[in-house]
Amino acid sequence: MENLSGRCFCGGVRWTSAPRILWAALCHCEDCRRAASSDYVSWFGVARHSVVWAGPRRVYRSSSKVERSFCNDCGAPMSFETEVFPEETHLYAATLDTPEVYQPTAHIFWSERLPWVTSFDHLPTHEKGLQHAAGEGETLL
Repeated sequence: MENLSGRCFCGGVRWTSAPRILWAALCHCEDCRRAASSDYVSWFGVARHSVVWAGPRRVYRSSSKVERSFCNDCGAPMSFETEVFPEETHLYAATLDTPEVYQPTAHIFWSERLPWVTSFDHLPTHEKGLQHAAGEGETLL
């Protein structure tokens, strides 16, 4: 299998790693939600020694044992590293160049999930976003 790779929103920060995903989960903890400005985060872990970074990445120590990185230019969150798992780097699945390789196997910090996070399969679907719908005279809500 080929190495995994990914990038930030602007493409200024890139990463590659060995192809083995150690675990994959959806995290609902408040820290991850706030760091990503998201309702939950799709994480996966890889061997820390296999990750190679390129580009203007900044590191923020979010607690005594945790460092989170992000693109210095566009601000996209990139990684999570903790002293608790010193051999792992946790990467955002949304940064993957091939996101189809990501398959979460669990929810973590379910006790901290937002109360409205449940299955959304019952909601109507739209092929494109609000701008397209407005241009076509459609309403989404």
